[in-house]
Amino acid sequence: MDYNESHYDFLNTFSEVPEELIEDLLKITELKTIKEGKQLVKLGEIPSKVFMLVSGVLRCFLITESGKEFNKGFYLPISFAGPVADLIQKKSSSFTFEALNDSEVYEIDFYKLMELCKKHESLNMFYSKVLESVYMSYEKRLVELISLNATDRYLELRKQLPGVDEIIPQYHIASYLGITAVQLSRIRKKLE
Repeated sequence: MDYNESHYDFLNTFSEVPEELIEDLLKITELKTIKEGKQLVKLGEIPSKVFMLVSGVLRCFLITESGKEFNKGFYLPISFAGPVADLIQKKSSSFTFEALNDSEVYEIDFYKLMELCKKHESLNMFYSKVLESVYMSYEKRLVELISLNATDRYLELRKQLPGVDEIIPQYHIASYLGITAVQLSRIRKKLE
């Protein structure tokens, strides 16, 4: 399987990954086409994979005991997704990861990746840089939830994900913002 040059370039934005290491990574990776609505990771299942999104849109959400869904995050190309805390702790997933439209992902065996990290310092550095990036994103999201009102959270989302209104359904955006679809509709009208 050929690894797209732009994907290799993306990996190197975190930390330099030697080309010879790509061959080892490809042995634990599978390029998959995911249909809209398919769940890559299901709530409660014990995960073993992480994903690099090549095309499409994924969402990460949780479901309350009452059955209400809350979107934790959206993933656009090219980014990494997966229940990392649950993988590290080897426990069942706290979240569901689902394709919002037809998508392509590199599915990576997390535990084999960890074995490769032990053997290759450059890959271990790459993994650390990816985790730092994920942590900074989560911290930024937390600050937004605490300090911004709904309108400002929506404007920030539009800045982070240009065209979000065309690629993600309104009710998912509202859930992500912690508001109702009616409130989001009002915010949109006010901004027009």
